Amino acid sequence: MSAQDRELLVEKSPLPDGVDERIRRQFTFLIEVDQLKAVLRQSPLASAPRRENDAEHSWHLAMMVVLLAEHSDEPLDVARTVELVLVHDLVEIYAGDTPLYDGTAAEDQLEREVCAAEELFALLPGDQARRMRELWDEFEARRTPEARFAKAMDRLQPLLLNWMAQGGTWRTPGVTADDVRRRKAVIGDASTALWQAGQRLIDEGQARGWDR
Repeated sequence: MSAQDRELLVEKSPLPDGVDERIRRQFTFLIEVDQLKAVLRQSPLASAPRRENDAEHSWHLAMMVVLLAEHSDEPLDVARTVELVLVHDLVEIYAGDTPLYDGTAAEDQLEREVCAAEELFALLPGDQARRMRELWDEFEARRTPEARFAKAMDRLQPLLLNWMAQGGTWRTPGVTADDVRRRKAVIGDASTALWQAGQRLIDEGQARGWDR
């Protein structure tokens, strides 16, 4: 769907006249990103028999950053890292979730997500639109310690949920324990200790037959 054809969520109950224009744009964006709660991921919840959604995932990553930042191999700006994990999946409102082990869907993932970023962040006032795009680009490029740690949390969190599900998406047809290790290795780019712990979970899951 093109940006011109898309109906914004706020149009279902338009904001009243007289609202300050900057606040109107901020409210419009905040209402639009409520859709993140409806984007389902593949990972199963540890607490309920259903899949998690993107908003739950982003919240969980923010909590992980706060608690696990001490294990980063490099000094971190924790607040900035929290910003990165809260912003990183917003584009999936328009682009959809791309499962980690779906090679076909990954082929046009970047193109879909760049288009989504341009459309979604443009709803904000110019300065905030630029800030959001900078954060999203930083996460994707992984050139800063904060972005590397944010990406590590993005890969570690589903690992914990799959452990609790005794396999979860590790049981995807065609996926092996070595595939899981390759996909999760970026954790080691940010934290030696957390990658060692992650590998221990994968190794034990494999020993228990959870990868098949």
